[in-house]
Amino acid sequence: MSRLFPAAETGTPFDGALARFFASVGASLVSTPLLQRAEPYLDTAGEDLRRRIFLTRGEGGETLCLRPDFTIPVCLAHIEGDEALPRRYAYNGLVFRQRRGEAAEFRQAGIENLGDTDRARADAATLAEALTALAACGLAEAERLSITIGDQGLFEAVLKALDLPVGWQRRLIRTFGQNDLLARALETLASDRSGEVENIAPDALALAREDRLAELEALVQARMDDAGLPPNRSRSPAEIAARLAEKVRLSDTRLRGAALERLRAFLSLDCAVSEASERLRALADEHGLDLAGALAFFDARAEALAAAGVDLSTLRYRAAFGRTLDYYTGFVFEIGAPGLGEPLAGGGRYDRLVSYLGAREPIPAVGFALYLDRLPKAQKEARP
Repeated sequence: MSRLFPAAETGTPFDGALARFFASVGASLVSTPLLQRAEPYLDTAGEDLRRRIFLTRGEGGETLCLRPDFTIPVCLAHIEGDEALPRRYAYNGLVFRQRRGEAAEFRQAGIENLGDTDRARADAATLAEALTALAACGLAEAERLSITIGDQGLFEAVLKALDLPVGWQRRLIRTFGQNDLLARALETLASDRSGEVENIAPDALALAREDRLAELEALVQARMDDAGLPPNRSRSPAEIAARLAEKVRLSDTRLRGAALERLRAFLSLDCAVSEASERLRALADEHGLDLAGALAFFDARAEALAAAGVDLSTLRYRAAFGRTLDYYTGFVFEIGAPGLGEPLAGGGRYDRLVSYLGAREPIPAVGFALYLDRLPKAQKEARP
């Protein structure tokens, strides 16, 4: 379904310039079918995209959708073709998803960079190339653009430094970049949730709180035997015990005072990238957060951005900034313009996606997309 084809979809004034740009950076221009299997999107893209895609049924009953983006089909096609790495794929074609106040059928162009193990350099090249692609389309004055970056990896490092249970870390990571959802999750984390475990038997609750999983498993097995439940009815006693213990850990975890202050202080950080490293280190020192590894990578990427010709003073780092697609794992960015409420371009790193889709080994991946339908308005707004 996702096999790569030579690019055939054309139809914007920017096609020629973009084709020349893609060739200049060594990216192969390809296309993928308009009709895609829906499951990869439903499983990995997140609620924001899931509620906006167009679904249908195939003759065999399979769930299909009109292509809502290129990242997933390009990754699937790469896996199917078993191409050598690293490899860069470029695309320029139609995508379909509902957008408030804008057409649901529109064109995207971009690059997916798979297999480059120098992550800092690849992140920097992706943002630099997105800016170059916009310049090729007639938006050459970078000072007129607003560029916001974020880093989910740094957010994850903060959660780890706060020593939150893994379940809570996952829950907060899922809300990253969605400020209202993240605020509600933090409010829940700071609240008393003892009522969530009231239906757990006292003996099981005590074992779960003391992390005595072997005894908890034996207790679950005994209760199942007493109830006459056959083996393998649904989950095993070990799985049930593990889930009970996790539920208790989540309900018992309450982010109080200082810890909540640390997390909110991090999320409130908003500054030029040229100032970000110093401010992040000061925050880590003030609140006793071990972020050494994440900050070293942040610095390496900033150096790579400068080496790629990006003026760091024109980039805004927002610690709470993320993108709404769930498959992002690290560096993310959006590029906007005056007078436009929606971005002209966006992208980021999605290292776990290709493995999830079926790659035999982990493949580092980063990419960007241009929203070609928004460029004419941005050009018009940019004219004196």
